Amino acid sequence: MTQMIDAKNGIITKEMEFVAKEEGIEADKLRRLIAKGYVVIPKNINRDTKPVGIGEGLRTKINANIGTSPDFVDIDLEVRKAKIAEKYGADAIMDLSTGGDLKKIRKAIMEATNLPIGTVPIYEVGVEAKKKYGRVVDMDEDLIFNVIERQAKEGVDFMTLHCGITKESVETLKKSGRIMGVVSRGGSFLTAYILYHGEENPLYKNFDYLLDILKEYDVTISLGDGMRPGCLADNTDRAQIHELIILGELVDRCRERGVQCMVEGPGHVPLNNIDANIKIQKSICRNAPFYVLGPIVTDLAPGYDHITSAIGGAFAAYFGANFLCYVTPSEHVRIMTEEDVKEGVIAAKIAAQAADVAKGNAKAWEKEIAMAHARKNHDWEKQFELAIDKEKPKKMREEIPSVDEKACSICGEYCALLMVEELGKR
Repeated sequence: MTQMIDAKNGIITKEMEFVAKEEGIEADKLRRLIAKGYVVIPKNINRDTKPVGIGEGLRTKINANIGTSPDFVDIDLEVRKAKIAEKYGADAIMDLSTGGDLKKIRKAIMEATNLPIGTVPIYEVGVEAKKKYGRVVDMDEDLIFNVIERQAKEGVDFMTLHCGITKESVETLKKSGRIMGVVSRGGSFLTAYILYHGEENPLYKNFDYLLDILKEYDVTISLGDGMRPGCLADNTDRAQIHELIILGELVDRCRERGVQCMVEGPGHVPLNNIDANIKIQKSICRNAPFYVLGPIVTDLAPGYDHITSAIGGAFAAYFGANFLCYVTPSEHVRIMTEEDVKEGVIAAKIAAQAADVAKGNAKAWEKEIAMAHARKNHDWEKQFELAIDKEKPKKMREEIPSVDEKACSICGEYCALLMVEELGKR
């Protein structure tokens, strides 16, 4: 039984009750949203996961990607990254490991946190295919579905699966005139498979079988955007929209079977096209929760892509995206460090909070009002408590303190608040 099937049957699960309380909404309203497919709670039946709601009417959630690469494998480091992501406010974590003992790494991460854990199973398929056959492109259907079922049994809560890459969408890509082609790693594996073998994507061809596996363990499917643009120049082109249309059809099939479903969105979009991208997705995919990578709004800031993505993420969430995948400063440059994870999470949290305030979310506004009162009252400890990063502002204040303990060292005795307060006492 899945959260969606229970919701359709009028059942309010303990996970729904928990999320409703966290979000400040009625449990039955949440149940109806889940029944429609407008909200998901990624929680595998085999794992004790903290319930997190993603979708319409809820606070914007953020995901943190971590994981090894063939060039750098350190399980302890990945565990520390997971704990840092949780500490600074991530709502979910994706393990994107491609180097080392993938099962062991995944298990260690899952034991380190009770946040929802996501994966991209085709990565493990590609790694195993290369070991077994010598090439990623030689992966076969049995290997693909064996890996997916194995990860589902282990307790993975949500999976990115690139089901919208088809022979037809690959033909559209070939004619698109893109500069960068396919930049999704999982998408490239399946595009290469189609081009080399001339056969249909097994995930699309056997979609009903895939849903059988996901339904058994209540794994939320995140329909991957394998044709997402990898630079601003390629944004919102025919290849991207063609895949999105296919994903919209697959959303309907997920809902018919009672499988929880999200849809992933583009990673590089100029500010003026973000609104259109969200509206198109919400229309084509019938209001399924939308999960976006960034989006990055300029390609000229390697080393600062946590900022470019936070700008895009705030716009995207305001216009209707529900789940932001963080981008770290090291995106496009190297594997992320612990500090990169921290900065990426904080930047995404800022974007989510800014969007939620603009949308009038009551929980978001409670914090803003509380911060205003803390500043009015010169309550520095409360300000640090409410801050997204609780440590950095406290450290800054301690580094260069003001003579007046109520003020900060920017204004000191000329503090605007203190000056007006003194006059008001007369």
